[in-house]
Amino acid sequence: MATTALEFRHMETLVALAECGSLSKAAERLCLTQSALSHQLKALESHYGAAVVEKNIRPLRFTAIGERLLTLARSVLPLVAEAGRDIARLAEGHAGPLRVAVQCHNCFDWLMPAMDSYRTLWPEVELDIISGFVVDPLPLLERGEAELAVIHDKQPPHPHIVFSPLFRYESVALMSPRHRLASKSWLDAEDFADETLITYPVPDEMLDLMKHCLTPAGINPKRRTAELTVAILQLVASGRGIAALPSWTVGNYIERGYVVSRPIGQAGLRCELYAATTRSGAEAAYIREFIALTRTQSLTELAGVSAL
Repeated sequence: MATTALEFRHMETLVALAECGSLSKAAERLCLTQSALSHQLKALESHYGAAVVEKNIRPLRFTAIGERLLTLARSVLPLVAEAGRDIARLAEGHAGPLRVAVQCHNCFDWLMPAMDSYRTLWPEVELDIISGFVVDPLPLLERGEAELAVIHDKQPPHPHIVFSPLFRYESVALMSPRHRLASKSWLDAEDFADETLITYPVPDEMLDLMKHCLTPAGINPKRRTAELTVAILQLVASGRGIAALPSWTVGNYIERGYVVSRPIGQAGLRCELYAATTRSGAEAAYIREFIALTRTQSLTELAGVSAL
């Protein structure tokens, strides 16, 4: 039997495999290459002299030995994380508030579940979302009016702000199955020129489609706005216009045949989300864990997202 012992990173890998269901997704969540993750599995299998996961089985399935190791990992990792939180509380004192500013309406689709999970870990943290949508939330951080901001796109270096990657997602075009553009494999900027674009009531710089596609192409279509994602989708389904939303928001409507989605551009419109904090905030354990939990939960549960 090989001498490589079971390590903390191996347990994290086992849990990621179980929760993500595939080698590629687990590697992405752990910020590893598939080759590095495969090497970890091979090291475990060499140590225990038996397979940890079933070979050539999809979806991924653990062997009896793998299941036993997974049970161990699921017991140990929460205890380690809990001890880390307790140590942080002793070292840093009482955790402060965590006020979150957001740049996008549809962030709530993943932000609210993440906040619910976080509250069980840090019940003493005063967790809140700042009302309204802010085009530039960074001044809120600098003035101490927010501890964290969810922002679009990579920002230039800032002397007082730290940007932590959350995930990458695809923004897709949405239309009624009967719409004339539904026959196309993908849409380019010109396809939107004569359409009614249904959006949230926010400035163009907060809309992925306008910022990254239509405005650079000099196209400014007619608009109709709606406050809620479900209202946008209902308008699209009834043929009142077309929209562009992150792919994670539209799964149920597509499955039921209410709307169809098409890539924006032949390669698709890929967008990014980051968590911004002050430098002191980035060092606070309770804020670091919120960012890590949000990223991990989103990569595991949201459709069409990938690691940055």
